[in-house]
Amino acid sequence: MYKIPLFDLNFGVEEEAAVLETLRSKWISTGPKNAAFEEKFASMLGASHALAVSNCTVSLHLAMKILGIGPGDEVICPSLTFVATVNAIRYVDAIPVFADVRNDHDLTMDPDDIRKKITGRTRAIVVMHYAGFPCDMDAIMEIAREHGLRVVEDACHGPLSEYHGKKLGTIGDVGCFSFFSNKNISTGEGGMLVTNDPKLYEHAKLLRSHGMTTLSYERSKGHSTGYDVIESGYNYRMDDIRAAIGIVQLDKLEADLKRRAEVRSWYEDACAAVPGLIVPFSGHSEFASNYIFAVLLDENCGHRRDQIRDALHKAGIQTSMHYPPAHQFSIFADYAGPLPKTESVAGRLITLPMYASLEKESVIFIAETLNALING
Repeated sequence: MYKIPLFDLNFGVEEEAAVLETLRSKWISTGPKNAAFEEKFASMLGASHALAVSNCTVSLHLAMKILGIGPGDEVICPSLTFVATVNAIRYVDAIPVFADVRNDHDLTMDPDDIRKKITGRTRAIVVMHYAGFPCDMDAIMEIAREHGLRVVEDACHGPLSEYHGKKLGTIGDVGCFSFFSNKNISTGEGGMLVTNDPKLYEHAKLLRSHGMTTLSYERSKGHSTGYDVIESGYNYRMDDIRAAIGIVQLDKLEADLKRRAEVRSWYEDACAAVPGLIVPFSGHSEFASNYIFAVLLDENCGHRRDQIRDALHKAGIQTSMHYPPAHQFSIFADYAGPLPKTESVAGRLITLPMYASLEKESVIFIAETLNALING
C-alpha cells in the first residue's frame, strides 16, 4: 500500500531452507537449533551465556525474577519505550519509577534524573538503548555500584551495537533482546537473555521451562530418564523452527547493519537541509544497529506532527511514532509523575522508514517531502 514502507523484512530462500531442514529433522520444539542459536548469539556478543526464549517480554520478566526483584521494590526505567519494558516490572509486583530522557539529541535515559529518583526501596535500573544507540552506561553503572543496584539492559533495539568497545546487553547484569518481526533479527516472535553470570543463567534456564531439572531433548539423548521440578517456572521456551530462522538471520546481521549505517548517513545529510527538523544521535561514532530512524520536529512546528504524518502517508511514506510515553498510559497512572523532556519529545517524534534495502533516492524523496511539509 505504501511507496516506501516503514520496514522491509530481510528474509530469503535461506530462511525457507532452514525451516524445511528443521521440519524434516522431526525435532521442532526446543532442541539442537536452540542450542546452536544460543551459542552463536553469545559468541557474536562476547557474552558468557545466552538463553533463547519465546519473546523479549519474557526475557525481561525472567531478568526480574533471577535478580530477586519482588513486591514493593522500586525499579527505575524509561518512559520512552515499548510498554513491555514496564510490564515486566509489574509482573513481579515491583514499582516502576520513570526517568526522563536526556534531551532532543539523545533520547536515552538521563543519568542525572536516574540519580534523583533513587530511594531506599530502589533495587534495579532498567535501561533501554533507544534505536540501538547506547545509554550512558559508564554513568549508569557507577550509580548502580554506589547504591548496590542491579542493571538490566533492554537491548531489543541494539544487537551488535557497541558502547566503548562492548556490545550492548553485555554491560549490565542481564541483557534482553527481541526477535519480533520488525527487529534487526527476526524470527516472527522470539527473544534472548544474555548474562556473564553463570548462576543467573542457570536460574533463568530453570525458570524458562517450568522449573524442570531437564528438558525433553536432553532426556531423548539419554542424559537423564526423569526430572524433578524444583521451582515454579514458566513455559518461555523458543521452538527449533524459530531458532533455525534466527541462525540464518545472525549470518546476515553484520552486512545488514553496515548497510543501515549507510542509509543513516544518507538521512543525516538529507535532513541537515531541512529547517525545523532535528535528527537525534547525529554524528554518533560507535557502531549502532540503527533499528529505527526517528526525527524530531522543533518546537515551532511540533504541534503539526500528526498533520505532517498524515501528509507523509498520503505521499506513500509509511511512518510511526516510537513511542507513546508509558507513564501516560492509564494502567500506570498510579506511578506517573511529570517527565517534561519525554513529554515534549514524544509529541514531536516521527519514525521514518529504515531498512537495509532502502535506496538513496527514497531517502532524498522522504527528506524533500518533509521539507515541503514543514517549510513549504
